[in-house]
Amino acid sequence: MILTRNEIKDLILAKKLVFEPELDGYQNQPHAVDLRLGTTFYISKMWKLTEKGREILTVDVTESAEDTFEKIELQPGQFFELAPGESIIASTLEKVSLHADNLMGILYPRSSINRRGLSVDLTGIVDAHYSGNLMIPIFNKTTNQVIRIYPGERICQLVFQKLISNLSHAEANLHGKILAKYEGAKADELTLKKDDDLEIELIRKGDLEELKKIKF
Repeated sequence: MILTRNEIKDLILAKKLVFEPELDGYQNQPHAVDLRLGTTFYISKMWKLTEKGREILTVDVTESAEDTFEKIELQPGQFFELAPGESIIASTLEKVSLHADNLMGILYPRSSINRRGLSVDLTGIVDAHYSGNLMIPIFNKTTNQVIRIYPGERICQLVFQKLISNLSHAEANLHGKILAKYEGAKADELTLKKDDDLEIELIRKGDLEELKKIKF
């Protein structure tokens, strides 16, 4: 069941749904809320200087990606320009906290953002009981246009759905065999984090048979 602005407003009044800073009137949609672009941006780095020399960075799902990004913090009133074909990660301005046992969210791009030539590739789920800023991947899909974006502009929509049954905070925070990686994440803590060490070890070894023996 997708919630309308009336149910969303009731949840906010009951402190079951909290936004920091609070939502303004422009963010109120019929069955969603618009989230604003924050001031923290992450740009992919191509290389680093080590004791061996200049090394090209390899993005490896089994490693933390913190070293592969450069973090940029802007001030309100400044802008960020995306070069043609450039891909970045940005944070939401709002920290979102879901305090209801039967509430989850789904992120969608705003169509007006896509019409500017930007691809906001969102299929993200905001888990029940999640609290933190959200990660927004943004891609300039044009071949010849620089696209300027501003902290504070509305960048995506957050749609809320009711769960069939309740989940406690402990249940919602357990993702597979580990705790949720981004629970409580702040805008400057959104670099990609690696999965469980045992899972990574088995994947690196190619031991998929042993991996599939781990009980559900």
